[in-house]
Amino acid sequence: MEMYGYSRVITSSAARRQSARKFGIVAMGAAIAILMAGIMHNDARAETPQLRDRQTGKYLGNLSANPYDPNSTSNPYGQYGSKYSPDSINNPYGQYGSPYSNDSANNPYATNPPAIVDPQR
Repeated sequence: MEMYGYSRVITSSAARRQSARKFGIVAMGAAIAILMAGIMHNDARAETPQLRDRQTGKYLGNLSANPYDPNSTSNPYGQYGSKYSPDSINNPYGQYGSPYSNDSANNPYATNPPAIVDPQR
């Protein structure tokens, strides 16, 4: 039936029930997605990976892009990010940053480069 240029759609009760079921499934899927996001959000607060000397286990900082973290390898003023610190992978003259040291993260041929460690294990 056409009224004033618009077509009128007549739906049956079976079509309405099917539509309601689809909506229920979509709503249930959305609820599951929200619950999963909440669970995964707790994992998002995990600690950043750490760098450690493979032989001695010496802590060499957090492998993080955060320049404000005092233990980050990206903090240019911190112990583990400064280019002057002996414990930094950013010190080109240090044990862990030199392109020639066997303990360096910057030597592609190093025999003992720092290990990336998950702090929660």
